[in-house]
Amino acid sequence: MSVKIGVAPGLWNWTDGGSSFFHFVEECERLGWDSLWLTDRLVSEHRVLEPVTAMAAIAARTQTLKFGASVLIPSLRNPAVLAKELATVDFLAGGRLLPAVGLGSEDPREYQAAGVEKRSRAARTDEAIGLLRRLWTENHVTHNGRFFTLSNVTIEPKPLFRPALPIWVGGRTEHAQRRVARLGDGWLASAVTPQEAASGVESIRRYLEEEGRHIEEDHYGVILGAYLADSRERAMDTVNAHTTRLRPDAPLDSYTLAGTSEDIHHMIQQYRTAGISKFVLRLACPEEEGLEQLTRLAEAVAVPVNTGAYG
Repeated sequence: MSVKIGVAPGLWNWTDGGSSFFHFVEECERLGWDSLWLTDRLVSEHRVLEPVTAMAAIAARTQTLKFGASVLIPSLRNPAVLAKELATVDFLAGGRLLPAVGLGSEDPREYQAAGVEKRSRAARTDEAIGLLRRLWTENHVTHNGRFFTLSNVTIEPKPLFRPALPIWVGGRTEHAQRRVARLGDGWLASAVTPQEAASGVESIRRYLEEEGRHIEEDHYGVILGAYLADSRERAMDTVNAHTTRLRPDAPLDSYTLAGTSEDIHHMIQQYRTAGISKFVLRLACPEEEGLEQLTRLAEAVAVPVNTGAYG
């Protein structure tokens, strides 16, 4: 399997504005990270950048770095507009966009602000995934659905990736895994333990058989908090202070890459054994430590794995 490691910044405020963001982006490419992932939050007390806009900016400042949102929330957007936006970004970036979608946060303000009912988000997401794929592969699309109606719609440019951009689906629930099997091209689950990852991969493969579908063996990924330090205890102290959403049903250290490089590689191997080959390391540290952690994790973890020098 092709094993790759990307990175996501923490929920930082980019205190120096665009200059700090672009410096981070350029360092991701220079250091050899495979990809850069952004959070999607319409409503937030943090300065969370709108991901489609920010991905367009990333495309303009880089040459090889891939990028995506972990994960994009289609239920907050019109799928025809979103299809056009993502296709345009991918076209301008030379085919470096990695779309991953999910249901979004539990905050009801998000859906109220977008003018949609939270209870409809799953059905909206399903319908949007189908429409995105059709709009990226077909011309003259007509659709009469529960939420969206299109009449003879063609978007150009199409994405460069053929036949269509692969849509990965987030979520760790059974419903999410069934959505992967029905509609997705890959799975990108956040904050799952190695045991949950193994169970999820097994379940998705079983659901795929039921659906008569197939996804690539290296299209199973995880998003995990990460912090490199001289001990696991010190690393977890920092992670605990900079993790905004804790699972009540699992200890934080069971789904976090924290500690020495040996600790982190050992845990990555557990996920690889579970069937995971794509990793997004979310930097669980204060903004002022971001570039240091980006560099240390690249040199000790990401680059050795991305180049095949480790494992």
